[in-house]
Amino acid sequence: MRKLSLVAAAAAAFVAVPAMAQDMNTTDTTAAAPAPAADTATAPDGTRAFGIEPYVAVMGGWEQFDRQSVAGIPTQPKGYNLDGALVEGIVGFNVPLGPVFVGAEGAVAKGVSGDIDWQYGAYGRAGFRAGESGLFYGKVGYRWNNFHNFAPGVVGDLKRDYHATVYGVGAEVGPKDIGLGGLTGNSGLRLRLEVSTFDDAHSFRPMAGVVAHF
Repeated sequence: MRKLSLVAAAAAAFVAVPAMAQDMNTTDTTAAAPAPAADTATAPDGTRAFGIEPYVAVMGGWEQFDRQSVAGIPTQPKGYNLDGALVEGIVGFNVPLGPVFVGAEGAVAKGVSGDIDWQYGAYGRAGFRAGESGLFYGKVGYRWNNFHNFAPGVVGDLKRDYHATVYGVGAEVGPKDIGLGGLTGNSGLRLRLEVSTFDDAHSFRPMAGVVAHF
């Protein structure tokens, strides 16, 4: 009888031990599972580090072309350069990639004085972020120009679009970089300074303006 009791006790223990081990294993696995981490990566200005950042800009500046024939523009007499003041509207987007970015933009400019009538073009940009909200970039694209005035005696088609490749460099500075971090959330406004040239350094075009990104 005593042997029978020992056998029954041993059998009960054999069944209970795996069940207890299974319960312990389930509890440990649940406790050890980490909570999913939130995606909190940001760019230096506090906006998201990856995505699409659209923007608009208004720029003002001036451009002067070489006297010699450039992209078919008639050669101007000695002492006369095609030039003029410009106002430009821009629509574009940046794609932040952590500390760097790429982007594209389209622009239309209207001459407000001088020889230039209209300009319009499309450009690609790439560069890197600096400081709290700054950007440094290079750009390349294609621009069309037409004029409403040539030098006296020069024969040319004022309505024609004279077009060629454009290269440029520039920088954007946000409020945080100039001590105005409370002006907007993050850096919704930036000051842009840019210099570009038409058809392999045949013009000089400094521009400055304000960029609003979203």
